[in-house]
Amino acid sequence: MSELNKQQTSPIVVDIVIPVLNEAHVLEKSIHTVYNHILQYPDYEWRITIADNGSVDGTDIIAKQLSESLPVVHFVHLTLKGRGRALRHSWTQSPGDIVCYMDVDLSTDLNYLRKLVDAIALEGYDVATGSRLMKGSMVKRSFNRELISRIYNIFVKIILQTKFSDAQCGFKAVNRNVVQQIIPLIEDQSWFFDTELLVLAEKSGYRIKDIPIVWIEDDDSRVKIVRTAWDDIKGVMRLFRQLNSKSKIIAVSAETTQNRQVK
Repeated sequence: MSELNKQQTSPIVVDIVIPVLNEAHVLEKSIHTVYNHILQYPDYEWRITIADNGSVDGTDIIAKQLSESLPVVHFVHLTLKGRGRALRHSWTQSPGDIVCYMDVDLSTDLNYLRKLVDAIALEGYDVATGSRLMKGSMVKRSFNRELISRIYNIFVKIILQTKFSDAQCGFKAVNRNVVQQIIPLIEDQSWFFDTELLVLAEKSGYRIKDIPIVWIEDDDSRVKIVRTAWDDIKGVMRLFRQLNSKSKIIAVSAETTQNRQVK
């Protein structure tokens, strides 16, 4: 039994954050799909948080309506853009014992959500992340995206000396300790947030579980590949400099060690 279960006398609260930017065309369908899926697992207490970051297409109106019609759905509105910003705000404000996120396009097969949460609740991991690059993963995406993803992850491994396999998959879960101790250290407000989270968690001694997933690329994806890739490269080099000075992780590493000794 995990430490989380030992400390719980009531159901574990799991908050699924779905960051959205101008997703009015797909939001309602996706939220209902996630809602119907989590009804299969009543042993957890579920929340769904729609984190709108700067939409101008009526996404906020639909999100508010969903929060009023579905009991577990909550709505957070931020005026500034940035997936990392939306996750930071939602996770730090969440009452969840476990917080996770997925992209609104539901590219990752929802049948892997339970595995993601169980890795933390039952197996004692601190972070669980979907991987499109592990043996056993089934991925359908364009050649260019596949190539860029593989090159980027090799780059991360070489420069930052990491062990996790897929830095940027939009399917992750973390426990409350990670939210309290790692999230405040993350500087990026956009797409590099994912990589920075995994790197800082790994360097600070938190246990990370990679989970092979089924993932199908969204044909409507509006991510600017070249710009995002360049921003990620700059993020890796910034993080390399900070970790090289060790100023980024000394404090949290000491706190992590102390907390585990107390347990």
